[in-house]
Amino acid sequence: MIYTVTLNPALDKTARVDRFTLDEVNRISDVREDPGGKGINVSKVISKLGGKSRAVALLGGSVGEKIAGMLEAQGIDVWAFEAAGETRTNLKVVDPELDTHTDINEPGPLASIAQLDAMREELAEKLVEGDIVVLSGSLPKGAPVATYAAWARSCSAAGAKVFLDADGDALTRGLDASPYLVKPNDAELSRLCGRGLAGEADVVAEARALVSRGVGRVVVSMGGAGAVVVDGDQALRARSPKVEVGSTVGAGDSVVAALAFAEERGMSLGDATRLAMATGAANVMQSGTQAAERSLVDSLMDKVTIEAL
Repeated sequence: MIYTVTLNPALDKTARVDRFTLDEVNRISDVREDPGGKGINVSKVISKLGGKSRAVALLGGSVGEKIAGMLEAQGIDVWAFEAAGETRTNLKVVDPELDTHTDINEPGPLASIAQLDAMREELAEKLVEGDIVVLSGSLPKGAPVATYAAWARSCSAAGAKVFLDADGDALTRGLDASPYLVKPNDAELSRLCGRGLAGEADVVAEARALVSRGVGRVVVSMGGAGAVVVDGDQALRARSPKVEVGSTVGAGDSVVAALAFAEERGMSLGDATRLAMATGAANVMQSGTQAAERSLVDSLMDKVTIEAL
């Protein structure tokens, strides 16, 4: 089983505004709503790829109920824990004329340490050897920066493979728990190592440094330029196909989803990387955070290029 964990989920409202202008009245020409939060996005993409996952999430109030209902309507298994407040709503403003994507995100409700510990313990009790746990996204207010580290240790001890997709202190502390896979983007990797990355060689060197610290696999996403993938045996450079961008929100989540899906099915590193790049490209073609159909992903597979480093 693949479990995705979303501790600070959101209802993503994506609004199209032509020529979005500050200090002016802007009119929305089109709007859509999607259940969101990084882990939930991962579950949506896994479903479209043909896999199954259980979305573990803190959900509260009418917005939380709406998100659970939307996910269940998509055939996604939801394991909801009651949040102590209303789940947040995030506004994504897309301006196709100026080619801009502006995120306006609410902070979300407060979470207690006791509640987070209880969630972690319940999840760990259900895990069996070979399960995959995806820990991703921002931490809720009240959560210690070492939250993901604690979750990673508990899940790994239960036999699960932990995929960590976080930033800042949550990522730094999470690395101490030696997760199976981490997926920073190049900017996050730069902040993590405390220096600018001059090019591909620097990215590979820093990814290898993380592997030497105990991380099983490092996937560094670089937007439209593709990704660098490093584990204890190989280093790959993957380039994504050029596609028309609908929304970049959730692009990294789709890559994580494909990697988890591929890992569950025992795919090789090269095949997993190819699927991840095609899935990422297909999902940036979508509006909002809706997941792309598997047929579109498959049509892009042959357009991904991979070379050994």
